[in-house]
Formats: sequence, structure tokens, C-alpha cells
Amino acid sequence: MSGGGRPTRRAALAAAALAAAAAACDKYGDEGAEPDPPESTPPSSGGGAPGERPAKAPPLAKTSEVPVGGGKVFKDEKVVVTQPEKGDFKAFSAICTHQGCTVRDVSDGTINCPCHGSRFSVADASVTDGPAPRALAPRGIDVTGNAIRLT
Repeated sequence: MSGGGRPTRRAALAAAALAAAAAACDKYGDEGAEPDPPESTPPSSGGGAPGERPAKAPPLAKTSEVPVGGGKVFKDEKVVVTQPEKGDFKAFSAICTHQGCTVRDVSDGTINCPCHGSRFSVADASVTDGPAPRALAPRGIDVTGNAIRLT
């Protein structure tokens, strides 16, 4: 160690590297992660009786908006809904498993990420072209009549 209590060049470089790593974790660590659910659900303003079923979520889309063999990305909800075969609707997270970008579109049977070219199958969201390391996470939907709702 050098005299005068001053840090060595090696110690200063190590501290700078740790600070850069911490900043990268802050920037990318939770990107694409689902937010924690609230600890409790606030009472509804509808004044319903205890044990009464909550109102259904508003429709995300109409079934006619999701093409057969394709799908539609809902950026605000961070979900992509596909229809691999007529009447078979599926939903997946719209957050790419590579670096957390939101997928852009669905075409030619794949869900497409604009950041690094990852592609996912409309049938099961498995990776068809990397660099994504794993499939998109499934999301719950309810299809009743012509309405698609997140569950």
C-alpha cells in the first residue's frame, strides 16, 4: 500500500468496477420482471356483499382481432395473444427472455423481438431463433364468446 493512507491504483479500479456492476444491475436486473402483487386487494367501490364474485376484467381484445396463425402484442399489458389454430387462443409475456425488450409483432408464425432478433413460436412461445435462452412465460386468459380477458 502506498504511504499517506491513499488508495492504490488497483483498489481504485476495483471500486470503480464494483460501482459499474451495481449500476448495471440497477438498470437491467429487474427489467422484464413481473411486479410483485399487492399485499392486499383494496375493497371495490361497487359495495358488493362479502363472498360475492368480483367483476370480470375488461376485455383485452375481441377474438376477431387475433389472426389465425398469428397474434397481437398488447404493449401496455406486456402480453402477446396468439391463435395458432382457429379457436385456440394462447397468451404469453411480451417481455423477451434475452434482455427484457418488449416483443414488437407477430408474423409468419413467430413472435418477434426487435432488439436482437429472437423469435418465438406462436403455438407455445418456445425459442425458434435466439439469442433468447428460454420461452416466453405463459399468461392466463379467459376466452368467453368473442372476448379475451387476462386472468
